Parts: sequence; C-alpha cells; structure tokens
Amino acid sequence: MRLSNDDGSWSPLLLLAPLGVTISLPSYSPLILLALILMGEAASAQVSPAAGGLGARRIELAPEAARAVAEVMVSPGLSTVFNFDSELLRDGLELDGRERFALVDVGQSTLRLVPSERILSGERLRLMVRFRDGAEPGLGAFVLVVQPAQPEMVVEVYRKKRTVETYRQEAHEARIEAERLRDELKRMRAECRGPGGLAGLISMELMGTQGVERRDLGRAVTQAPGSALMARAVYSFRTARRVAVEVWLELPDGSQPWIAKGASIRSKSGEEMKVLQVWQDVSVTSEKSRRVAIEAESTADAVRGPFTLKLWEADGPRTVTLGNVTFP
Repeated sequence: MRLSNDDGSWSPLLLLAPLGVTISLPSYSPLILLALILMGEAASAQVSPAAGGLGARRIELAPEAARAVAEVMVSPGLSTVFNFDSELLRDGLELDGRERFALVDVGQSTLRLVPSERILSGERLRLMVRFRDGAEPGLGAFVLVVQPAQPEMVVEVYRKKRTVETYRQEAHEARIEAERLRDELKRMRAECRGPGGLAGLISMELMGTQGVERRDLGRAVTQAPGSALMARAVYSFRTARRVAVEVWLELPDGSQPWIAKGASIRSKSGEEMKVLQVWQDVSVTSEKSRRVAIEAESTADAVRGPFTLKLWEADGPRTVTLGNVTFP
C-alpha cells in the first residue's frame, strides 16, 4: 500500500481554495493533506450529509378511499422498528423479498425489520400489515426504500387520531432540528471566512497539543464481502475535535466510474459519528486508484474504535464497507 508516485513524490492535487483561488500543490506532507481535506471547500465532488432525524417518524393511516402509501427508508444490516397503536394480525403480513431479510419479527403491535446485505440500494419493497380488530382502516401499506446506511430507525404508525402530545413532541423535535441546522450553517460560514491550510486548523482550534495525528491502518482494516471497490490503502487522522479517513479505492476492470455520495462511521454498539463531509477530487475508474476522504466530528478523548466505515455512490447500488477502522 502506498500513496506516492514511483519517484517517491506526492501526486499533484488541484483544489479550489475558500476564496475561489485555484492552487496547485505538486508535493505535500500528510499533515498538509489533512489540512486540505478539512479546509478545502470546493473540490470536484464534495458532500455534506445531513444528520438523521432526532425522533421517530410519524405516519397516520387515512381511510381507504384517501390512502397514500408512505415510503420508509431501510438499510442493510440496520434495524427499523414500526410501532402501531393497534394489535396486528400476525399472519397478515405481506413483505416483498421476505427471504432476503435477516430479521422479520412481528410482535403484538410492533414490527422489526433488518434487511440483509443481499438487498441492494435503490430497491423498493412493498410492505403490508393487517390489524386484528377488523375496524377501518383494516390494513397499512408502505414502500420500503433501501438506501445504504441511514434508515428510519423508529416509525410510529397511528391508525386512530393522534393525541395532542404527539403533535407537541413533533413540533419540539422540529425546533431542535432547526437549531441544529442554524448551528451547522454558522459553522460552515465561519470556516469559509477563515484562512485555509494549517492556519485554518489553528484558527478553529482544531490543532490541539498533539497536532495532526496520522495512522496507517494497513492490513488491519477488513473489507466486507460484496464491496464494489477494493480499498488499496487506508489512513486515519485525528485533530483536537475532528477525525478523518483517507481511502484509496480501485475498481475492477471494465466497471463504470464511481463517485461517493455519502458515508457513515458506526461503532460496534451502533453509535454513529457525525459525518461533516465526504471529499473526492475525481471519480474512481478501473485505470487508477483514487482517493476519498471522510471527515467527522470527534473529541480527542472519544473512543478510538473499532468502527465500520460505509461509503455509497451518488446514483447506484455500489457500496464499500470497511471494518476495524481505528483512529490515533
């Protein structure tokens, strides 16, 4: 595994600086590399994933004449739980591709689903439940939309009229989410106004007493079966309040170009880091390995790992899953 050219120099990188000036860096150290990853605001492809919802998704089932089928996001290997306000008819469940789910657990008024890795991103699967008491509406219909790593973990389904308290809770969660988005916008504006490079890290108090720590994960990283690309090199970085992972990916011969849309970094216990951005300068092709950098929030004393890193593409089912990712 290596990052340098045959002559030992670093590959050239073109970035657009925060002030809109294009710069060319023919040679740089891993320290400068992380600074560019953290501070470069306009690369060829950059995504800032939004955080998932704070609370449960709430769905009201309308009478049959006005019924609309709700879409619910699910992800392979991750749990989605439906909570109903009425008892279910356990043998009345209909689920497309049921044999490809790792878990389908029907309770008295709950349904837990865990799609397996055999279910591909972008698939749409029909789900129908029936209620025991026979009152209207007698069934609930949903479409499960498979996406890589950010499912709706809890879905509350109301067959009867919702209470005022549930509306209050929903409004409270909406206010919290709005505050989070305002804070995120404030942070992004501050980063755009500040200097780039190492000066930017210092200005945002990200450097810390240890500077930028780097770790070559080498062969310690595991790659899940079914990953569409091969990870040729993986490096992790840590500053005072940020971590980053740099992954060099390679496509099999004849494959279509691949560009990352989003990422998740999840611990063994299921806790997820807040991913701030996914940065990729050019698409991965079968001709040459290319770099993807993922930046996330983390404190210096946070758990080092191991974590599972999952990357997915913009408009397709191809994903990359790496296990045993640790940080300095």
